Amino acid sequence: MTNKIEINTTVNGETVSRMVEPRTNLVDFVRYDLELTGSHVGCEHGVCGACTIRLNGEIVRGCLMLAVQADGGSVETIEGLSESGKISDLQEQFLNRNAGQCGSCTPGMLLTADALLESNASPTRMEIREFISGNYCRCTGFEAIIDAIEKTAQTRQKGS
Repeated sequence: MTNKIEINTTVNGETVSRMVEPRTNLVDFVRYDLELTGSHVGCEHGVCGACTIRLNGEIVRGCLMLAVQADGGSVETIEGLSESGKISDLQEQFLNRNAGQCGSCTPGMLLTADALLESNASPTRMEIREFISGNYCRCTGFEAIIDAIEKTAQTRQKGS
């Protein structure tokens, strides 16, 4: 029998308290305990980026982080950014450019792109490519994703 540990965290702005096994990784906690299934599990080695989540504003690999490491912290998932409308323009550009073909990488890619655009409002194509390089996509060849992020940045610049 495994001893469970209580964690208290904020997930997408909502305070959450749960008992978890110490070995539970963050993406499994979010998917199974909280039923927020937007973050995907891909390689389970932190390489593919499908499990991307934000912890205290930083992009992390949910498969490599333990849920107990989020205790006292703030977790953001794709559901939180989507429901708030924060990334609606980015989502629209992904749709327009067909940048989310199978959808496996899309949540992690959107979270990563959002983090990029927060830190660099006008990235070059090379900066976009470098920033998203930790997220794998097997369907698009990345050009459509880069186009979508670039177009979102340009549109946001025109609107500010």
